[in-house]
Amino acid sequence: MALELRQQLKMTQQLVMTPQLQQAIKLLQLSRMELVEVIQQELEENPVLEETAEVEPLEPTGVDAENLEGEPQAESAGDNQIEEVRGEDEGFSDIDWQSYLEGYSLGGTVASAYEEDDERPSFENLLTRSTTLVDHLMWQMTLSHFDEDQRRIATELIGNIDEDGYLKASVDEISVACEASLPAVEAVLVMVQEFDPPGVAGRSLQECLLIQVRLLGMQDSLVEKILTDHIADLETRRYPAIAKTLGVSLDEVIVAAKLISGLDPRPGSPYGAEDVHYITPDIFVHKVGSEYVVVLNDEGLPNLRINSFYRSALSGATEVDQEAGEYIQEKMRGAVWLIKSIHQRQRTIYKVAKSIVKFQRDFFEHGIEHLKPLVLRDVAGDIEMHESTISRVTTNKYMQTPRGLFELKYFFNSGISTTGGDVVASESVKTRIKEIIASENIKKPYSDQKIVALLRQNGIDIARRTVTKYREMLGLGSSTERKRLF
Repeated sequence: MALELRQQLKMTQQLVMTPQLQQAIKLLQLSRMELVEVIQQELEENPVLEETAEVEPLEPTGVDAENLEGEPQAESAGDNQIEEVRGEDEGFSDIDWQSYLEGYSLGGTVASAYEEDDERPSFENLLTRSTTLVDHLMWQMTLSHFDEDQRRIATELIGNIDEDGYLKASVDEISVACEASLPAVEAVLVMVQEFDPPGVAGRSLQECLLIQVRLLGMQDSLVEKILTDHIADLETRRYPAIAKTLGVSLDEVIVAAKLISGLDPRPGSPYGAEDVHYITPDIFVHKVGSEYVVVLNDEGLPNLRINSFYRSALSGATEVDQEAGEYIQEKMRGAVWLIKSIHQRQRTIYKVAKSIVKFQRDFFEHGIEHLKPLVLRDVAGDIEMHESTISRVTTNKYMQTPRGLFELKYFFNSGISTTGGDVVASESVKTRIKEIIASENIKKPYSDQKIVALLRQNGIDIARRTVTKYREMLGLGSSTERKRLF
């Protein structure tokens, strides 16, 4: 069989992700803070881009990406000409130097120097770093009478304590790390467990609570016996079984359980508070008359434009060599596509937000009980975009509404049928379950089957396992875990 070369024509279709499309998709799914970081990075790396103080109004509707102009308009070089300050003794003779020196102070700014409260610096700018649990324990260690070996072991122990105050490394691991004997590590551990806060360096919840009990001077008490031998029954609130085993009355067990409930299961939590993260909404929804108006939040986003110097260089007004021209041309294309992608991102967010407001109008009017079932396909069909685009838009984007601040994904819920033939959103059902549990008798909490019956009375027919799933999603315990006798 002879081998030969042939030419054949073949027509195929394939999806090609251009760099510009990849950039647009990347910007679309970024949060507001991440977008600002990307823009700042581009401003540092691309000399063609520059930030302007002018706010260019963006019309969100009726504009397609293909209809965008290639480049934003640059300001004319002749506008707002300011004479250069040369600093050659100009105006120096007009200064009353004697009055200036009399009023000049070398001291720092004091509180009495501010006439109005608005002139005072923000207290947030004066705050220092808060003390962590490790800092607090290390400070106590420096005040303790430890020798060099004990100090090394204590440092290793403190370094393995988590933010809740629990020791996450075993004694054997600490022994190997410090090249110390097990008895020596155990002795230092007992000393560290006497530090503040009470219960720190416990290896389990049981040990954490026992440390607190012993520091209270309640050794050999009923409380210590319950924690030592009957903590499983205590967790399930089987108080009669505890009373029978220990040979005490039920009232004594209840009093002991009440005291145990006042102990701190997370002793390190006061020192582990994280900094508050403020959320800046991407969209504002205002009610004007009987209508809801969607407004994009452009505050804080840099206003970009093409530098006029490089624009003139490409137009031929300024002579540049070929290599520099190619470099400017490449950076110019990147800058234009970045501006286009940001504008397209803002328009897409606006369209999605407007569609959500249209579908969930009853929620804005009457509250969460009227939240409707909504899926990505509904919004995608309404604004004629793909579901994947809607998914990217609703990721890490927030909407400030008259009902509060919500993530865009909050408005998308599965539907649950009612006995009347209507459909309610799953989020509304969760809220109803939370209200039922909040109004129950803590001594006789509702079982999941009872919650099913109560929901059915309100026209919501769901299975018991669905109630259990929603209850766990809300972080609510079972009826046994919610039961309180005091």
